[in-house]
Amino acid sequence: MVTLQLVGSLRKELADSLSTCRVLVVGAGGIGCELLKNVVLTGFKNIEVIDLDIIDVSNLNRQFLFQKKHVGKSKAQVAKETVLQFCPTANITAYHDSIMNPDYNVEFFRNFMLVMNALDNRVARNHVNRMCLAADIPLIESGTAGYLGQVTVIKKGLTECYECQPKPTQKTFPGCTIRNTPSEPIHCIVWAKYLFNQLFGEEDADQEVSPDTADPELSWNPADTEARATASDQDGDIKRVSTKDWARSTGYDPVKLFNKLFKDDIQYLLTMDKLWKKRKAPLPLDWLEHQKLSLILSGCVIACPQGVTGTGLKDQQVLGVAGYCQLFSRSVETLHFMLVDKGDGAEELIWMGNCDDPPAMDFVTAAANLRMYIFSMNMKSRFDIKSMAGNIIPAIATTNAVIAGLIVLEALKILSGDVKQCRTIFLNKQPNPRKKLLVPCALDPPSANCYVCASKPEVTVKLNVHKTLVLALQDKILKEKFGMVAPDVQIEDGKGTILISSEEGETEANNCKFLSDFAIRNGSRLQVDDFLQDYTLLVNVIHCENLEKDVEFEVVGDAPDKAPTRSQEEGKNVANGNKDSSEPSTSSEAPAEQNDILLVDSDEEAPSSSTMAVSMESGGHKRKLHDAETGEASAKRQHLSQPSADDDNDIIALD
Repeated sequence: MVTLQLVGSLRKELADSLSTCRVLVVGAGGIGCELLKNVVLTGFKNIEVIDLDIIDVSNLNRQFLFQKKHVGKSKAQVAKETVLQFCPTANITAYHDSIMNPDYNVEFFRNFMLVMNALDNRVARNHVNRMCLAADIPLIESGTAGYLGQVTVIKKGLTECYECQPKPTQKTFPGCTIRNTPSEPIHCIVWAKYLFNQLFGEEDADQEVSPDTADPELSWNPADTEARATASDQDGDIKRVSTKDWARSTGYDPVKLFNKLFKDDIQYLLTMDKLWKKRKAPLPLDWLEHQKLSLILSGCVIACPQGVTGTGLKDQQVLGVAGYCQLFSRSVETLHFMLVDKGDGAEELIWMGNCDDPPAMDFVTAAANLRMYIFSMNMKSRFDIKSMAGNIIPAIATTNAVIAGLIVLEALKILSGDVKQCRTIFLNKQPNPRKKLLVPCALDPPSANCYVCASKPEVTVKLNVHKTLVLALQDKILKEKFGMVAPDVQIEDGKGTILISSEEGETEANNCKFLSDFAIRNGSRLQVDDFLQDYTLLVNVIHCENLEKDVEFEVVGDAPDKAPTRSQEEGKNVANGNKDSSEPSTSSEAPAEQNDILLVDSDEEAPSSSTMAVSMESGGHKRKLHDAETGEASAKRQHLSQPSADDDNDIIALD
């Protein structure tokens, strides 16, 4: 008779493994706080956690490792200190840094037995996915959107990677990022929509757009924080006034609004110096200074942010800073007139969700682009901004808690050596027809067409070589579309011509030149290397002069009609990353007999694409799950007996 030794609720062998293995937790926000608490209470002893963010007062309603006194401090460091109170013997290392910092290279990732993601944006997710593939380390990916959640396991050569299936436009982001540290255009667009509501629409305290200079919690000096927290408004010249009341007191003066939003508030953010130690600091704008600029600077395309870029219709052009200053002024005057014209008692305009209100759209376009410029982003056309608008819902603390628990359960399978027993697990908003909220699905094998984890990653890009700048190739195609961090590009022309170098200044002179200036034509091949990600991609160029309107480039075969099936060829070796440890795909159909402690009935299990969708909402209908606090919709293949339903409205989780 075999005696099973237990340590708590775990087998002794597994408990010993937990106490000795090193794990990396990426993110210490909504999911990350719950996850860190879970891992130490489960028995993990050697934990490293990394997060670039600082604690904002808006985090306190769901990130329970943080308290009011922690506002303004590093999330990773405070999370470490709080979790150590649960388990003082744990060895926890905290990094207040970006996971995309080159210091965290492949060798860094190889120090861990397991990586657990608790991220809130697709760019970082793509990066961690590639680093784990390169290091051949299992990755547990997760996310929540309102009441919906998901967890999946990514293992090199065994499962789909995070990028095996194309993702739709990201629609979720952290709420505090919108106000203080925007890093993507969508953050600025949502900020501009909030600003419209604060000035002309229905005010919402959760949609504040500027730093609250009267809030003592934003002080960086702990002593100052305590002093200001006990001070009354009468102790100084602090007076709390709503954005709309202040704007009304100025008569909606466009110049005063401009200087407050784009100069004074940005200068205040700059005083929060800890925010900018590892981020590029914003650049305040001054109204008078930018009135000296010509509205249109000729002879300068993408490389010069002041001039008009783009061709075609007015909506497809990027006006430049001076142009958006004028547009902001005109739209404020128009909206103020509309507000007054509604008569006494009418205090608000309504933002039309379909963006068909021209003055409102002009305002959002101008405000969003000015903020993009301040935070060193490429500005967008009115057409682009109009297409990126979405709806917003808050994050749910209990969803984060459930998902964090599921992450640990999948981690236990991996550390037990049962990777093949891992599942993608979906948390539904309502029970499915079998009265189950948690629905597990078998993991899919790698996609043979994936441009990240395929044996020889290769893509075909259709573009106009006479109109595409080298800078656009670097920023819009390689970095934005293909998620590279520091790409090096060599033309396969027999000479080894270097088109783009990651070394600063080495190829800057090429930025304003067109691809055709380097003899790139139909059929040219570009070898792209990102040494940080240990990632190589071959880009085939197809010259096309008849791209659809508003389309700068097109990735051929980028949007497959359906997910790959298990009948696809297996046994493909994975080339990127650690080539010596490449192994063929070994995934297979889910077994009929299950011992997964999370499993609902075994007939619930079905092959699942790791693009991840939630199973049933009700009545046998499927719904898309918006991915991992980024709103990335995804789709699980359906049971044959279940018809598909229309997608739900876009949702955004503010975490």
